[in-house]
Amino acid sequence: MEPAALIREYLMLGLRFDRIEDGYVDSFTGDPALRRAVAGEPAPEPADLARQARRLLDALPEVPRDGGFTDIRAAYVAAHLRALECAGRKFAGQAVGFVDEVREYFDVTIAKGDEDRYREAHRQLDAVLPGAGALPERMEADRVGDEIPPERLAECIEAFSSALRDRVRAEYPLPERETVKYEIVTDKPWSGFNYYEGDYTSTVAVNADLKQQMSNLPRLVAHESYPGHHTEHCRKEAGLVEGLGQAEHTIFLVNTPQCLMAEGLADLALHAAVGPDWGSWAQEIYADLGLRFDGAHAQAVSAARATLADVRQDAALMLHDEHRDVDDVVAFLRRWLLVDDVRARQMLRFLSSPLWRAYTSTYVEGYRLLRAWLDDRPATETLTHRLGRLLDEPLIPSTLRAA
Repeated sequence: MEPAALIREYLMLGLRFDRIEDGYVDSFTGDPALRRAVAGEPAPEPADLARQARRLLDALPEVPRDGGFTDIRAAYVAAHLRALECAGRKFAGQAVGFVDEVREYFDVTIAKGDEDRYREAHRQLDAVLPGAGALPERMEADRVGDEIPPERLAECIEAFSSALRDRVRAEYPLPERETVKYEIVTDKPWSGFNYYEGDYTSTVAVNADLKQQMSNLPRLVAHESYPGHHTEHCRKEAGLVEGLGQAEHTIFLVNTPQCLMAEGLADLALHAAVGPDWGSWAQEIYADLGLRFDGAHAQAVSAARATLADVRQDAALMLHDEHRDVDDVVAFLRRWLLVDDVRARQMLRFLSSPLWRAYTSTYVEGYRLLRAWLDDRPATETLTHRLGRLLDEPLIPSTLRAA
C-alpha cells in the first residue's frame, strides 16, 4: 500500500467513528470529499471498524518509507490506529478493562495516586487559606470570593486572550489571519472547549455554569488558545499539513494519543507563556479592568492544589475499574478536592460520559509526562525551543518516554 492510500484510509476510518459516536471527530480540516464519501456509506458496524484499523496496522510495516513517509510518521499513525481498534471493540460491546482502555487510547499506563500526597496538599492549603474554620468551608469561601461577575466574564476573557496572543506570537509566529472567537455556553460537562475550524480559526466555548474563577481564567484562556490548543492546531496546519503534506494531521480524534499530547501541552501553556510569576501578571490585567485580584495568594493556592490533580483519575479508576458505587466516588471527590456535592456530581458527569470517561487521564498523565520532558531538556536547549517542538512535531507519548 502506498503512503497516500494508507493515510486516506486512516482519515476515512476516523470519520466513520463520528457516525458511531457524534463528537468522536473533534476536528476535521481535510478534503471535504472524504467526509461526503463517508456520509454516503451504509451505517458502519463498530466491529468492522476495529477490523479495518487492524488491517491498516498490519499493512504499515510494508508501506514504503519514501515520499516523506518516515518511521516517525508511521509510529504516529500506528499509535492512533491502535486507539481506533480499541474504540471499535468497545463500541461493539467487547469487554475491555479500564486500564487497558486508557493504555490503548492514550499510550500510557495509569495507576491510583498516593493519598499521603493529598494529605500534604491539604496541609499546604490549610496554611494559605484565610480563616480558622474547617478546610472545605474555607476552600469554598475562597472559591466564592474568586468568582468573576457573570457580566464581566466576556471582557475578562478577551483581555487575557489579547495579552497572551501578543506574547505567544512573538515567540511562535502565526498567520496574520488567525482568529479565536469566544462564546459563553451552559449545560456542558467541561469548563472550556476549543472547536478548531481550520484556516487558522477556532471557536472557544466557556461554560458559565461552573462560575468561572479569576485565578483559573488565565489558565483556561492559555489552555484553549495561546499557546494551547488553538496555537498548536495553527502551527501544525501551517507546518505539517501545508508545509509537508502530512494529511493525517487534518483530523483530530477523541480518545487517541494526540489528545494526551494536546492536553498536556495546553495544561502547561500558562507556565510556558508567562512563567511561575503568573499571579502578578494576571493581577495587573485585572487591575486594568477595575477588578481586585490577589496574584500572590492565587499562586500559593494553585501550587498547593497541584498535587490533587490525580484525584479525578483516581475517581475514574474507582468508577470504571473497581466498579465502586457512585456515592462512594462522589464522597471521594468531595473529601480530597474539597468541593460540595453539586460540584462533585458535575465532575462525575464528565467521568461517566461514554465518550469522555477515559479522558481525564489525558490531563493527569499528559501534564506529568510533558512537564518532565520539558524540565529534562539539555542545558543548551531553551524552554521556548522545546515547547515549540510540542507545537510543531508529530510526537506521541512513547516517543517522549524513549527520550
